Amino acid sequence: MATTTGSQNASARPSAGRVLVTGFEPFDGHLLNVSWEVARALDGKLIASDPASRLFQVISAQVPCRFGRCIDEINRLIDTIAPELVISLGQAEGRADITIERVAINVRDARIADNDGHQPVDEPVSPNGPYAYPSGLPLRAMLRSLQADGHPVALSNSAGTFVCNDLFYGLMHRLSHSRVRCGFIHLPILPVQRRSERERSADRDDAPRSFSAQTPTLPLEVQVATLEAAIACALAQPLLSQEKSS
Repeated sequence: MATTTGSQNASARPSAGRVLVTGFEPFDGHLLNVSWEVARALDGKLIASDPASRLFQVISAQVPCRFGRCIDEINRLIDTIAPELVISLGQAEGRADITIERVAINVRDARIADNDGHQPVDEPVSPNGPYAYPSGLPLRAMLRSLQADGHPVALSNSAGTFVCNDLFYGLMHRLSHSRVRCGFIHLPILPVQRRSERERSADRDDAPRSFSAQTPTLPLEVQVATLEAAIACALAQPLLSQEKSS
C-alpha cells in the first residue's frame, strides 16, 4: 500500500503544478530503502525551474517492491494526482553516483525474490509491449546542468531487470505518448545501510564482492539536494527537447 504523505497539502495550492516522486519499500534484508528516504524528504517541497516560473509541489509516495504491483500502484497514483512530472527512484547498492536511467526494457529476470516471494526468469513486463522505452526525461540537459553545479550524477544504460526496471517500464508504457515528463533515477545506498558481504543476498550482482567499508554510499542531504535540482531542471526543459537529449 502506497503512502502519500504530501497529497493532503496539494489542494491547498491550486495554482501549483504537481510532481509525483516515488520510492520503494525496503527489500533484500535492508531496514530502509534510500529511494523512499529521499522521496519523503522531498515531499511537500515547492520547486520552480527558475524564480519567475510557476511553482510545482512534490507529492511523494511509497510503492511496493513487488513485480506488477508496483505498476498497479503508480498507475493509481497518476490517476489520483494528475502530475505533470513523474520521477521514480530506486536503490542501487554498489553504485557511487546518482544515476539517471536511459532506457527501460520489457524483461523480468530476478536474481532474488521480490517482497511477495516472486522470482520471474526471462518474462516480459508487458506481453504486448515494445522491447524498450527511452526515458522521458531530458537526460543530457539534466546531466550537464547537475554536473556543472557539482552534483554527483551520471547516466546509466541499464536499470537492471528487477523491480526497478519493472516500475520504469510500466511508467513509460503508461505515459510514453502523453505530455507528462517521466523517468527513473537510481540512488546509492546511505552510509547507515552499508553492510558486510555475508549480510547481503548471495545472488546479488549489483555490488562489489569486496563489500564492507568499500561499498559506495552517499549522504541523505546530498541526494535530496541533487534530486531537488534534477526536478527543477526537468521542469525547465521544453517537451520537444527530450527525444534529442536522450
